[in-house]
Amino acid sequence: MTPNVDEAALLRRITSNPDIFGGKPIIRNRRMAVEHVLGMLVAGDTFETLLEDYPWLERDDIRACLAYARRSIDHVPIESSATTVSGG
Repeated sequence: MTPNVDEAALLRRITSNPDIFGGKPIIRNRRMAVEHVLGMLVAGDTFETLLEDYPWLERDDIRACLAYARRSIDHVPIESSATTVSGG
């Protein structure tokens, strides 16, 4: 990531809601799991393809998924970065 990227701000886009995908990390409390975005990127989809296919999705949402994955791999605590939204 470039030095001017505020990773903490990106990670605030990643939320968790026990009523959506069993509490897995999702994007801005929407029904799009981080793992789905990462899977589409691995499958060869580009940022542009994802942005076209999901009009509500923003470039920084995709970047947030990548930052979340990087932190997970680096074993950097991410619980404090992810917001939990209670169901109901």
